[in-house]
Order: sequence, then structure tokens, then C-alpha cells
Amino acid sequence: MKSLDDLAKIREKAQQKMRLLDVDESSTRIVVCMGTCGLAAGARETLQAIMEELPRRNREDVIVTQTACVGKCAYEPIIDVIVSGQAPVRYGHVNPERVRQIIDRHVINGHVIAEWVVPGS
Repeated sequence: MKSLDDLAKIREKAQQKMRLLDVDESSTRIVVCMGTCGLAAGARETLQAIMEELPRRNREDVIVTQTACVGKCAYEPIIDVIVSGQAPVRYGHVNPERVRQIIDRHVINGHVIAEWVVPGS
């Protein structure tokens, strides 16, 4: 950094990153559990399927984030679907095929797939 202009550019980049982290409470979020247990069970493939399916469905309004282990290792890979104004839903044993159905039936059409919900979540 050699000038005030350089400092202004650094500031603008930092502000852009902060805007990306700002989660709009009215949006839909999908949280993928990416702890070591999830990774071993296929969470990377699950995340990849989500990142491919949302654009295919023209759903640029869905925020996808990651978290660590949530303590339900027997149900990994796990994702949480959080729709504004509704209780979060935790799905277990989520593979790429289930991702497509969850996005279609739950995220787009609002129908929870009860048989895939993690018990006690």
C-alpha cells in the first residue's frame, strides 16, 4: 500500500466480502455438514450436487453454507434446509439423488420429505 487510493481499494474489497457474508433472513439457506464424519460419508458429493442443481433450477436466491459436525454422525451426509418463517429441517443420508428431490420437493414446492428427516432434530 503506497497511497490513499490503494487503501480505498483494500477497503472496498473488504466491504464486498462482508456483503457476501451478510445472510438475508428472508432467504432460503441450505447448510451442509462438512465435519470429518460428513466428508467420509460423502458430503463433498452432496455439496457438489447442490451447487449444480440450484443453477439448473434457476435458484440463485438460495444461500449455501457449510458447518462442522452436528453430532448426528450416523445420519451423515446431513443438510439443513432453512426457509424463512419455517422451522429448519435436517435431512440425513443425503446423496446427489436426494439433493435433486429435496430441492424440487422442499426448496421449490415447500413439501418436507418426512421420511428423510433426522429424528430428534
